[in-house]
Amino acid sequence: MHLMKLSVYLFALSLFLLSCGGSAGGEQKDGVPDDSVQLRIAVTPTLDCLPVFIAMECGVFSEIGLDVNLKRFQAQMDCDTAIMRGSANVVVTDLVRAQRMKDNGLDLELVTATDASWQLLAAKKARISQLRQLDNKMVAMTRFSATHLLTDKSVDSGKVQHERVFQVQVNDVDVRLNMLQTEILDALWLPEPQATAARNEKANVLLDTRTMDLRLGVVAFERRAATQRQVELFKKAYNIACDSINERGLQAYRDIIRTCCNATDQTLDSLPDLHFEHAAPPRATDSLRAVKWLRSVRQNYSKPDSVSTVLNTEQKNPRTLKEPSRVVPRTLKDTSRVEPRTSKEPSRVVPRTSKETK
Repeated sequence: MHLMKLSVYLFALSLFLLSCGGSAGGEQKDGVPDDSVQLRIAVTPTLDCLPVFIAMECGVFSEIGLDVNLKRFQAQMDCDTAIMRGSANVVVTDLVRAQRMKDNGLDLELVTATDASWQLLAAKKARISQLRQLDNKMVAMTRFSATHLLTDKSVDSGKVQHERVFQVQVNDVDVRLNMLQTEILDALWLPEPQATAARNEKANVLLDTRTMDLRLGVVAFERRAATQRQVELFKKAYNIACDSINERGLQAYRDIIRTCCNATDQTLDSLPDLHFEHAAPPRATDSLRAVKWLRSVRQNYSKPDSVSTVLNTEQKNPRTLKEPSRVVPRTLKDTSRVEPRTSKEPSRVVPRTSKETK
């Protein structure tokens, strides 16, 4: 009799647990996430991620009840790969790469623009002081990203023929900086704090996106992996971190920047004053610029109506640019060495296997 009652109790308990949902990872049985889902945020060692680093290291996320795990990578492309493959569900990236992921079928919510900025820097011995002097030079960037868009814009501004500028893919920001310091490359794009380290090495600043009306950084959530409450809590923690940075300054967070961004004391001492904006969706003009550029550079662009989606208007006859073909990397992974080039053939980057950091 007691055994029968126990069996009935266990059966009822199992039905109750099933009705409450709860599959692995905090998702309900129907695939809808609940508030227990951990936010796995893919980040790079750059200052556009600083509000996230501070919210994590100073306990802001935990205080407001948000379970967060940072997935640290050296290259933006590796962050994007992480969210595409499911090891991350949030990514700090740029609008160009976010739009490309959306076009490849990933359902992303662009939660907030970031204060990402880039500088185009030239090696001291390259003798480049103007954009027009990029002719027959190698410029490091990441394909189909903000730095790719910015390279094309710089080439157009310098009135240089696109086929005369060799765009070399170097994804790891620290490897890119090292290649400037060792004068393997002529010019490259760097975010902060790597740009400060390059300026300390007497690199010439050819272009600074902080002087342009352009905000291409973004934090993107995989839409099915987080609840709206989690998104709002993330924005709350992000805003708290931004207010603290703006009030106390970057130097108050030297230790976090040193640890999370691989910055030296010399770099930390030379960091510029930066202001961080509260969480807000990307501006339509920035999103439109990213989508139009992707359309122009990819002749087989898979989403012909993406521009009209951004502004809710029909756009016709977009301008067409040839896709850069100076250097075609063999993989999309991190690179660490460059083969010597001849006078006619541009250097090609030989990739190594990228590894997730920490």
